[in-house]
Amino acid sequence: MPFQSIAPTTPGRRNMLRVSFDGLTKENPEKSLLLPVRKKGGRNSRGVVTSRHRGGGAKRQLRVIDFKRDKLGVHGTVVTLEYDPNRSARIALIYYADGDKRYILAPDGLKVGDVIQTGSGADVKPGNAMALGDMPAGTIVHNIEFEPGKGGQIVRSAGTAAQLLGKEGKYCLVRLPSGEMRRFLAECQATIGQVGNIEHSGEKLGKAGRTRLLGRRPMVRGSAMTPRDHPHGGGEGRAPRGMAPKTPWGKPALGPKTRVGKPSDRLIVKRRK
Repeated sequence: MPFQSIAPTTPGRRNMLRVSFDGLTKENPEKSLLLPVRKKGGRNSRGVVTSRHRGGGAKRQLRVIDFKRDKLGVHGTVVTLEYDPNRSARIALIYYADGDKRYILAPDGLKVGDVIQTGSGADVKPGNAMALGDMPAGTIVHNIEFEPGKGGQIVRSAGTAAQLLGKEGKYCLVRLPSGEMRRFLAECQATIGQVGNIEHSGEKLGKAGRTRLLGRRPMVRGSAMTPRDHPHGGGEGRAPRGMAPKTPWGKPALGPKTRVGKPSDRLIVKRRK
């Protein structure tokens, strides 16, 4: 999809750059696959802010996406390619031969009328899903499962793709978009192809108002706060930090490792750094 040119009628629109919607085939989503979204403003069940700088934003409805791809052996036809306000990727509406309707992430190159399938007998082409162990080495994949049957959890953003490098017994070695190399069980399922809307990373919001529409509130620098609000705060004029960078709660930031050891760390062959 090419970028859409915008007339510079205001300073904000002069700097705006967004992907065109020309490749989409439908404006209104499938009603049977919609769920309401209740905004939480970054607060937990007790009303305490656990994720800062969240709130407001445009109203939206959740599109139910089939990340599990568990329609084994049933052919599906791509009916529409649609916009999803909840993610950077585009989505495709699939009509299956048994009458079921589902949304999937639209990989690059998928077109209306294409037939997709899930299972070991499927062809190696964009949109089809199968276990990593059934794919040839070098296959480009996305929507990868961490645990068999749990549904794809990683490599789902617009333009991202991972590569199956090889097979080692019951594990498959995959290179993720970050550069990390990781082993996955051969039974873990993935979808073939690169996630569509590749140009998304080149978009420019152009003005603060579009950021607010996404539900992101303003972020204030710690050095602009008072000492009681942030470790970097206080001082006359523009004072330096006077200490190692810290979060508002005094935890080390900007460099020190914060990852807590997980049992799954043993599956990492090469870190992304």
